[in-house]
Amino acid sequence: MATAKIWVLGDGQLGAMMRHAGMPLALDVRPVDIMSPSEEKLPLAADDIITAEREQWPESCLSRQLSEHPNFINGPVFGRLADRYTQKSLLDDLAVATAPWELVEDQTEEAELHNAYGERVLLKRRTGGYDGKGQHWLKQAENTSIPADWRNQAIAEQAINFDEEVSLVGARSADGRCHFYPLALNLHQDGILMASISPLTRLSPLQAKAEAMLSRIMDALNYVGVMAMECFRVGDTLLVNELAPRVHNSGHWTQAGCHISQFELHLRALAKLPIPELKPALPIAMVNLIGVDHDSNWLSIPGAELYWYNKEVRPGRKVGHLNLDASDNAEVIDALLALQTWMPEQYQAPLSWIMNELQD
Repeated sequence: MATAKIWVLGDGQLGAMMRHAGMPLALDVRPVDIMSPSEEKLPLAADDIITAEREQWPESCLSRQLSEHPNFINGPVFGRLADRYTQKSLLDDLAVATAPWELVEDQTEEAELHNAYGERVLLKRRTGGYDGKGQHWLKQAENTSIPADWRNQAIAEQAINFDEEVSLVGARSADGRCHFYPLALNLHQDGILMASISPLTRLSPLQAKAEAMLSRIMDALNYVGVMAMECFRVGDTLLVNELAPRVHNSGHWTQAGCHISQFELHLRALAKLPIPELKPALPIAMVNLIGVDHDSNWLSIPGAELYWYNKEVRPGRKVGHLNLDASDNAEVIDALLALQTWMPEQYQAPLSWIMNELQD
């Protein structure tokens, strides 16, 4: 039977994993290289569906054609959430907790920001910036200044002394029903996600609160598909740090940890296919591969599932990830011990962190 195509604005690893997830469902998912200078039009049909693997994209013939299609699902949402000013404004309007913040304007003074938010204030560019980029610390003790070209282009946030970082990945169907995976515990290093673990029993008391927050956001946006919500945990309080209107790195564990991965979940929501209750398996450890060369020894580790993005390896660049799957925590720990022997120094502490969490 002929079905509508699902075009993905962007052809990076997220688009590739969506395409792969669509195959068992006979969904024709087509990631598009929007960086291509081609002026040739895509053969879009009226009932085709458009989604995106990124919040922002460069202006091109292909990006215009895709983003202007009537079936560009969540079209108005991407720009709203890609701008940290409008994203934070939305959270405030919805009374969803986030770090205290304000727009950095022409008249904003460093002293005023320190009086309002403390000795350390984090500036974030309104758009762009990821994996720790696009950030600038104002430190009162060092007399740090607001960069001249950041005025009206950045927000200022109070530094949060959080206990840990967690994220919730969920989806909303076209009929308004919401579906959620368990919270994931995340570890960042230099602003880049290094590892995620889910599910963890100790995070269960926060699940309902997190689901209520993300439901409120998705409902307000009339959102359809997968969205990720990254949070700081401060005691029993969750503060939203970032929202991502797409499949997300911290949800990669679902490829091994649930019968429906986040990529398939997103496609089911877009295509209006049934979505049963999500049933995660035992805890999965996801390890990002960042700036490291491919090593076939990883494939010798029991329970290791490798996703290699086939990108040029550069420092700080995500080039793949490993999901470590086993029947119990002890087997995952054994896999981590084996992985430590094949990974460089910067991975020793994150791998030990995962083991400590699984032993608690």
